[in-house]
Amino acid sequence: MELVRLAFPFEQGSSAAWLTHKLSVLLHCTTADTVIVAASLAEDLHECGVWLVVSSDYSAQIAARDVKTLATVIPLRHVVIESPTALEHAEVVRALLSEAPVNFSNGVATLRDAYNRPAPRSPLTVWSYDGTLRSDDITLTLTNAETTGVGELTFFS
Repeated sequence: MELVRLAFPFEQGSSAAWLTHKLSVLLHCTTADTVIVAASLAEDLHECGVWLVVSSDYSAQIAARDVKTLATVIPLRHVVIESPTALEHAEVVRALLSEAPVNFSNGVATLRDAYNRPAPRSPLTVWSYDGTLRSDDITLTLTNAETTGVGELTFFS
């Protein structure tokens, strides 16, 4: 399996959308909100993913809300959660991708009877990135990086 992170400026959005037809792209806009940019490209995107950086200003709970909303608009298959504590933040996002009430606690969040509806129509793979790209028992490592006219491509396999 290979996934490719594309870090691109907003001005290259159309070219980024075109790349989703060629590669398994994880979109990460460097100059604007990735979720909003991906939604604005909905008509041009092929199956893809988004790369989100969680922080004290952008929590995993808000990221999960954004992912669910985005999944209703674009053919979303992957979400990467980047953070120094990415494994725990990704757990929060995974927990919030269902219709059921969420009762969950780990080192970064405690959720009691939390709801985050609607559930994505298609299953999403939630990845964590803290230097290594992981989802459940799959680990992908950085194999190549290159700068293109669209943006920075980082290859993981």
